[in-house]
Amino acid sequence: MGKVLGGVALAAAPARAAAPMPTGSGVTLIRGGYVMTMDPGRGDLPGADILVRDGRIAEIGPGLPVPAGAEVIEAANCVVLPGFVDAHTHGSISQMRGLYGATAETAFFPVTNRLSAHYAPEDTYVGILLSAVESAASGITTSANFFDLVRDRDHAEAGLKALQDAPIRARLLYGMKSKTAADAIDLDHVEEWRRGWEGRSAGGLLSLGVAWRLPGALDDAAAWAIKTREWETARSLGLPLQVHVSGTVPGRAEAMFDALIAREMLRPGLQVIHATDARPDQLEALEAAGAGLVVTPLSEHRVGYGLTRLDGFAGVSRLGFGIDGSGLAGFTDMFALMRLAALTMAGAARDEKAAQPRRLLELATLGGARALGLDAEVGVLAPGRKADLQAVRFDALNLAGFDGGDPSSLLVYSGRPENVALVMLGGRVVKRDGHLVGVDVPALLARARRSIRAVRARAG
Repeated sequence: MGKVLGGVALAAAPARAAAPMPTGSGVTLIRGGYVMTMDPGRGDLPGADILVRDGRIAEIGPGLPVPAGAEVIEAANCVVLPGFVDAHTHGSISQMRGLYGATAETAFFPVTNRLSAHYAPEDTYVGILLSAVESAASGITTSANFFDLVRDRDHAEAGLKALQDAPIRARLLYGMKSKTAADAIDLDHVEEWRRGWEGRSAGGLLSLGVAWRLPGALDDAAAWAIKTREWETARSLGLPLQVHVSGTVPGRAEAMFDALIAREMLRPGLQVIHATDARPDQLEALEAAGAGLVVTPLSEHRVGYGLTRLDGFAGVSRLGFGIDGSGLAGFTDMFALMRLAALTMAGAARDEKAAQPRRLLELATLGGARALGLDAEVGVLAPGRKADLQAVRFDALNLAGFDGGDPSSLLVYSGRPENVALVMLGGRVVKRDGHLVGVDVPALLARARRSIRAVRARAG
């Protein structure tokens, strides 16, 4: 009997004949969905099946036979697409959501710096786990966690443990003690982790990188010596980096980008974050260097970095989306991010056609994977790739009326996380029929409430 997604009359079809599979192999057939592969050479496949074997996609096509012993998931009322890739997030502060206001005292950086100084390792663990669980529930299967509140090694281990326990593929980017401190990254700990990473990687779901920040004063030679050592260590260890290029002070982001170019620090494996008002020549330098760019419209608009207009990044081939953390963005919702990006483009251009929904979906999947250098494994649905995918079901009020055809506009303008019925990570189902599997959500929410109450009490 096949399991059904969508909650409507979708009877399980009888099993088709198939060759026997080896006993104990993990085999799933997702049957009859509208498959958006996001693979430029494959396109959309209406009414297609996806055969998953041992964590990877084995076949895609209509009418695939059911292997003996396979689990069958009926998806005839769903669109199936790759899991979203959140190419930049800050997980550890997710329980600070709702504390940021519109005064100097309640702005993002003052609140974050004040409260994070009173974190215990438990608070770090809870914040990152909460962020990762919310991501999985919303259809995100890969995230890059810019972990820049590493107060000490106990906090670092707590953050790593949270991602090991989370139902998500993630890159942990190891950073400094705070968002603004001039201290250095604990490179000895990074090197220790790098040497033994295979045993820390949760079976290959986790990768390691460096959360790198430029000096607060770009003319500070001593600070640059520290930052250069961090950059060189990451390169020698073969680790990717992310760096913020942003600010509300006029000219600050532009100067940061120029500093990276002048010091020849753009390189493959490095992702520039934000760069909302980057000049064409700066983007050309980024592209020539093989670096990536991640934009985060929800947080960029909220914190005042300017309007994120995707038409300004047309020449960047390694461009992806990031949530930037639910604490600031307000929620982990790639649908809302795509919608905001579309509306910003259309409004600024005074042209409804300026935003192309298919392109936005590409940036939320393959684009993010490409920016992170993970596109050989995730971001598209194709044989041989990791079986990281989601199924969005149509039987919801906010999706009512759709009657076939290309669902791109429906997903971008109408989709919400609660419409995600199925999430699969490396062939393992982590969300089924709209509910997370193996996650005690009420207990996690209670733990998050206890965490932020304790942090605020310690902060006074």
